[in-house]
Amino acid sequence: MDQLPLVTLVVVALCFLGSVDSSAYDKIVTHSRIRARKEGPNMCALQQVEGTKKKYFSTCRNWYKQSICGKKAEIVYECCPGYMKLNGMKGCPAVAPIDNVYNTLGLVKATTTQQYADMSKLKKEIEGTGTFTMFAPSNDAWEELNPTARAALENNVNIELFNALHYHMVNHRLMTKNMKNGITVTSMYNDQGLYINHYPNGIVTVNCARIIHGNQIATNGVVHVIDRVISSITGTINNFLENNDQLSSFSNAAFIAGITKKLDQPGQFTLFAPTNAAFDKLTPGFMESIFENEAVIKALVNYHLLNSIQCAEAIMAGSVYETEEGSTIQIGCDGDSLTVNGIKMVLKKDIVASNGVIHLIDQVLVPDSAKEVRELIGNSQSTFSDLVSEMGLTNSLGLDTQYTLLAPQNAAFTDEVMAEDEEYLKLILENHMLKLKVLLSTLYNGQLLETLSGKLLRVFIYRTAVCIESACMVQGSKEGINGALHVMSSLIKPADKTMFELLDADGRFKIFLSLMETAGLEDLLRQNGSYTIFAPTDEAFKALSAEDLDLLKSDLNALRNILLYHFSEGIFINGGLQPKVTSLLKSLQGKALHVKSENNSIHVNSVEVPNSDLMATNGVVHVVKNVLYPTDLPVGRQELLVVLQKLIKYIEIKFVSGFTYAEIPLTFIKRIITTTRYIEVPERKTVIIEEQPSVQTVTRVIERNPTIKQVTRVIKTDPSVSKVVVGRDQSTKKVTRIISRQPTASKVTRIIGGGEDRTGRTRTETSRTTITTVNEPQIIAVPDFSKITSFGENPALLKEESGKITKIIQEGGGFAAARKAPAEIRRRVRVVKRHHKPME
Repeated sequence: MDQLPLVTLVVVALCFLGSVDSSAYDKIVTHSRIRARKEGPNMCALQQVEGTKKKYFSTCRNWYKQSICGKKAEIVYECCPGYMKLNGMKGCPAVAPIDNVYNTLGLVKATTTQQYADMSKLKKEIEGTGTFTMFAPSNDAWEELNPTARAALENNVNIELFNALHYHMVNHRLMTKNMKNGITVTSMYNDQGLYINHYPNGIVTVNCARIIHGNQIATNGVVHVIDRVISSITGTINNFLENNDQLSSFSNAAFIAGITKKLDQPGQFTLFAPTNAAFDKLTPGFMESIFENEAVIKALVNYHLLNSIQCAEAIMAGSVYETEEGSTIQIGCDGDSLTVNGIKMVLKKDIVASNGVIHLIDQVLVPDSAKEVRELIGNSQSTFSDLVSEMGLTNSLGLDTQYTLLAPQNAAFTDEVMAEDEEYLKLILENHMLKLKVLLSTLYNGQLLETLSGKLLRVFIYRTAVCIESACMVQGSKEGINGALHVMSSLIKPADKTMFELLDADGRFKIFLSLMETAGLEDLLRQNGSYTIFAPTDEAFKALSAEDLDLLKSDLNALRNILLYHFSEGIFINGGLQPKVTSLLKSLQGKALHVKSENNSIHVNSVEVPNSDLMATNGVVHVVKNVLYPTDLPVGRQELLVVLQKLIKYIEIKFVSGFTYAEIPLTFIKRIITTTRYIEVPERKTVIIEEQPSVQTVTRVIERNPTIKQVTRVIKTDPSVSKVVVGRDQSTKKVTRIISRQPTASKVTRIIGGGEDRTGRTRTETSRTTITTVNEPQIIAVPDFSKITSFGENPALLKEESGKITKIIQEGGGFAAARKAPAEIRRRVRVVKRHHKPME
């Protein structure tokens, strides 16, 4: 009895020291104590997985879900570590007696370990002096040990069993607060390491064995009960891969990727290693197709690797982890099974190596970066995928082609869209396919993206959204082996009209356009730029008479102030506005527009926008049925106030006698100036090229008298010819003489300058004036062969006419016309007026 106060003081002192620097394990035990406070002092609430003996000091997440690893968990109450019950008293009011390590094993019900300590002559050591930490397997842990392995220990208690128990021991006291994540402590068996992991959910593991009852203090150390028997570790993850035949495919891939060296070095890795059978399940030819691409095979291997140790017993619910490839996977559990990305695939778990842990899986994990872009399309974009296939557009999306898909969600393909004709539907799809690989991280505001159809799409970057034209991206962009995929909220429609053309074609904005013209602001709707306009319909002006409109038009400054308040520089679409937050857009008038998006509709200055996001090439139009006016801008004329009060009902306009509107400098209007310039064009020259003669192939024989319109080639010789072959060009009716045998002439003179076309035109554009030069055909006068039916029948005639040709060539008489056309047709100049680019 005299020893009880001393023992109590020791325990209290140790507990106090532990609370000074508590660990995740200590905190979770404290929470369990709080949850069980109604059950009496020193009681802890645990969760036990239904149908198993597994109990956990659980996190708030598991506690409120009332489940662990997807299985229902019931609440059980036990004495917290270090305390015990007393008969007839509620809770656990007594401190557990403190004794040596050997006797403490009995106290924590690790009786099998206690028995083995006695059999192996370890009892004397752990009863004596010294300080020890014993990681004692529970009775259930020994029962779960492989029978063959257990029999081997029992058959050699003095060596095998003794060494095995020593491997569970450390020669100093080690509390859970000292067990930092990732540390290695030296065991009492050949100084081999024990690998400690301490997780945020309070779970502590030793070689992936979970501590289920910790910090049971003894006079000569501390006892922690663990849920399995652990064995010594000697090799690295790479050693395991090399020595395991069923992992040869993955080992080869790791070698090609250059990862094996990394897996041989010290570290904290988790490897999900697919078996050879897992590789056999892949699409035939897949591995062959990526083995030539080192970056892809490296991504594939690294997608199976985590830079942290995740023991199976530490997983209580699904969590997301970043892989060495850069993307993430979800590791969860389903009862006793581990899951990866929600799929049960782990064949064997917790194979501990010196630099991490290995889980064998029956499926190969393929990251997005090793997939074709088309494979990245999810179920929510299946309609787009199906249509691309049906329209035959997959031929443009080969593995050797870099491209980007802007895949709309299924809801975007309404009945109205699907009712369109096939050609138009194909064009819609092509507008969602970019010619290059465009990653989300490379997009910037104002960027132009070229589609498969040749259209240009604009990119808009907002605080909380990235949009292309009026369609915004949804979370889920992915990068594939040959491109990228971005999920879009709606269909993308490239703009093809200016704001003026759009409003004019609509027909609802006649009065607004008339006022813009009167105010000299019409060019703002036509010119290049990026503007947002809240355009009032004719309905907004229905309360005004013709006299009221005339009065409004008579005050130019007032009219410009009113109209320019409807414009803001920059393109702001509904999807780019942060929901339920007011955005202040500075108008061209100077005052701010208060714009808010709520329930997928826009309000500006509290006025509803019935139609939004009408995209133009130079901006976006939002339709309003009210004229907008700044709340803090007064009116100085009584008659104008009356007009504005008829026009604007949603605010009260202030009257300040004598107030005049400020004149707004129209620096944002880009004036268009037209000029005409005349440019002298130098005289065209004919170039003569001399070359060696060549023999042409006979292509066509015409059995009639040929008509000679132009000679393009003349052989300088007196050849003997037995037949004539005439080639007819349908566009120019040109006759070409071809010699059917090797000619004896040594030189051919070919004149270039007229061309085969009867009228060859060359366009030359300098500045904005277009000069068109017309070259008349060059015709050579030659003897008339039209009456000759066969040279073979009249050798004398052939000799006579050939002599004439030779004479013409030698004298050069027939080529004078070809060198220079008559003055009256030598050059024709047409002056074309063009507008200069707008002045910035």
